[in-house]
Formats: sequence, structure tokens, C-alpha cells
Amino acid sequence: MGRPEFETATAIVLITAEPGKEADVMQELKRIQEVKEVMLLFGEYDLFAKVECRDFGSLGNIVIANIRAIDGVELTKTLTAAPNS
Repeated sequence: MGRPEFETATAIVLITAEPGKEADVMQELKRIQEVKEVMLLFGEYDLFAKVECRDFGSLGNIVIANIRAIDGVELTKTLTAAPNS
């Protein structure tokens, strides 16, 4: 009651890449189906990735098994969006 039948999980993943690997990491991120948007950044983080998937369990798997596994990724910080009410 009150919860939508198909609730999705959305997160922003901030990524630090090895120097010189930013463009390669960006291309690999674009190959991940759940990554809906990618941007190169200036500042503390090198890349921004918006991830949308079916649930928070899947989100964790995508970040760990797909994003962190990309050659050149040094660090990730995942900001999960609050569910819409």
C-alpha cells in the first residue's frame, strides 16, 4: 500500500580516474546499459555518471561489478536519490 509496483533506484556516481584515463573510463561507462548520463568534470572528481536500475540491490552490483571494475577507475562515491513519495 502506497509503494509503486515498479520503483527504480537512481544514483549519481562520482568517479576519480587515473591521470590520463578519464576519456577511456568515460567510453566504458557509456557501454553500461544502466548508465543514463556521463560527464567529464573539473575539480575533486573526474567523472559524473547517472545510474538508473530496478532496485538498490542491482545498483550496488552495478557500481561494484561494472563501474569499479573499469580499468582506470581509482575511486567512486555513490549518492543515492531518495525514493519519490
